[in-house]
Amino acid sequence: MLKSVTVRDYMTSAMITLKPETDVVEAAQTMMEYRLTGAPVLDNHNRLVGFLSEKDCLHTVLSAIYHGDLGDRVMDRMSKSVKTVHPDDSIADVAERYLQDNCRMYPVVEKSQLVGMISRQSILKAFQHFS
Repeated sequence: MLKSVTVRDYMTSAMITLKPETDVVEAAQTMMEYRLTGAPVLDNHNRLVGFLSEKDCLHTVLSAIYHGDLGDRVMDRMSKSVKTVHPDDSIADVAERYLQDNCRMYPVVEKSQLVGMISRQSILKAFQHFS
């Protein structure tokens, strides 16, 4: 039964997004404020162009420590090749991907537009509802 449950059923559509030109320090503060481990990066047409994680922000921290440089923008540090899922993907398929990939959440993309996010915790919630 859980195999027929889709990402759409458990994704969150309320999300914090970043712009490529945003300062990394500002982006990190936003992520901390909302207790996020990462956030999708959207261009001016709301297309997904990257993903900024806590780990990406650590590069800026080290650059500041060693070189006194805090000038990074999100576009300088974000991952540009982002693994995504579709809202109609099966929760079971996404759970299998989580076991293979080193990520905590996937952006959910439909027709080139970001429509939500799904986390590992969301998968566990789906399991909880059906156990």
